[in-house]
Amino acid sequence: MKKFLQIFKIPDLRKKVLSVLFLLFVFRLMAAIPIPGINAAQLQQFLSSNQLFGFLNIFSGGGISNLSIMMLGVGPYITATIIMQLLTIVFPQLKKIYYEEGAEGQAKFNRISRYITVPLAILQAYGFLNLLISQKVLNPLPFSNVIANVLVITAGSVFLMWIGELISEYNIGNGVSLIIFAGIVSGLPREIGAMFFNYNPSMLPTYLAFVVLAVIVIAGVTFINESERKIPISYAKQVRGMKMYGGVSTYLPLKVNQAGVIPIIFAISLLLFPQFFAQAAAVISPGLSATMTAWSSSFFNNIPLYSLAYFILVVLFTYFYTAITFDPEEIAKNLQRSGGFIPGIRPGEATAEMITRVIHRITFWGALFLGVVAILPNLTQIATGITSLTIGGTALLIVVAVALEVMKAVESQLTVREYEGIM
Repeated sequence: MKKFLQIFKIPDLRKKVLSVLFLLFVFRLMAAIPIPGINAAQLQQFLSSNQLFGFLNIFSGGGISNLSIMMLGVGPYITATIIMQLLTIVFPQLKKIYYEEGAEGQAKFNRISRYITVPLAILQAYGFLNLLISQKVLNPLPFSNVIANVLVITAGSVFLMWIGELISEYNIGNGVSLIIFAGIVSGLPREIGAMFFNYNPSMLPTYLAFVVLAVIVIAGVTFINESERKIPISYAKQVRGMKMYGGVSTYLPLKVNQAGVIPIIFAISLLLFPQFFAQAAAVISPGLSATMTAWSSSFFNNIPLYSLAYFILVVLFTYFYTAITFDPEEIAKNLQRSGGFIPGIRPGEATAEMITRVIHRITFWGALFLGVVAILPNLTQIATGITSLTIGGTALLIVVAVALEVMKAVESQLTVREYEGIM
């Protein structure tokens, strides 16, 4: 609470926090504007019977629940980012841009991702509208009106991507993660209200199961995110002029979960790829699109198969994202340049190998934890038949991880300003 109050005592930090809150307010305001021609009753029935679109609703920040102009959310941008990350494996030149050109290279990398977002948003918007018309959620529209809606939905997705990047620039957390966080949290009052107004004594086990899972997820995610392996680092003594430098010991902190909540987001996005392809196929063949949609829905309704695929993807993406964001060779080089070394390990290549070995071991436990937590509601559904918690577990995992990320970002901002005050 003391740190929370400090935020509003520092003018610069207060301005940043209020600016982020204003941008999130704009997002929620835009997410409440629906496209025309909606059959509300049919929409609610369609969403309640389709788990796939429940996940899409998470990424759209609740935009699908009322078919707003923000219905695609940050989904196309996340998809474009995944495509670019995968392309770094295929094209060495792209990997060189991302890793070796520093901030300028990463800016170029992000710019290409933004370019890819636009055609992806157009394809997804067109296919999604055709799917909703075929399900009678939307009234049949003239082709000109469909194109107009596609352009509006695409503009909404691009606008939301821009809001996310503006939020990231304030260094209060990742903009895309905060948008997803805001979308999930905004639906909590409605969900809690529905639980109270529709209370049924027979549903008491469901409520208790939700509370138990919530406590397990919050405690577990917090524990794993705060856990780290400390590798001791020593610095050799160096004489420069009349002064002696170095000779101190410190440690290199390696987090058990280096990737944070990103593997969950990536895994869900990849699971939704078949549906996105089905939407894109509507441009060429409505029949093929309907077939692919039916196959995708049957896969999501097969809980054991879907849970296994979800678990494997979360584990793989944890390793993948850690590998592309954490470079042991670069750390070993920096240590060697600054005169640092791990006691008992030769500087250079041997140090890089040792760090790689350690990071692989601790990432295994982080990936295993994320995978288990992600499918925990599904396991509950298989064991008890309760279906109302399937999306809640993933949403809660994202909320807790993003809240921890924001807390750390604010704490780092406060620490910097404390040092500035001392200086």
